[in-house]
Amino acid sequence: MRVTERFRRVDADTLLYQVTIEDQETFTAPWTAEIPIIKTTGPVFEYACHEGNYAMTGGLAGARAEEGKVGLR
Repeated sequence: MRVTERFRRVDADTLLYQVTIEDQETFTAPWTAEIPIIKTTGPVFEYACHEGNYAMTGGLAGARAEEGKVGLR
């Protein structure tokens, strides 16, 4: 298997992430995916799996309450 990743600046606010997968044992032909990454003005938070992290419920409920979207239970 061969994985090729590329990052290309499209404009001042956009990066294009491109990945190509080549695996003759699994796929009949190479395939490519592209994902535009748009600049954000707000804070950047880590993306991580929080399965089984029960503290997340309280933290997210508090954040939603501060945003005025829902009340705390």
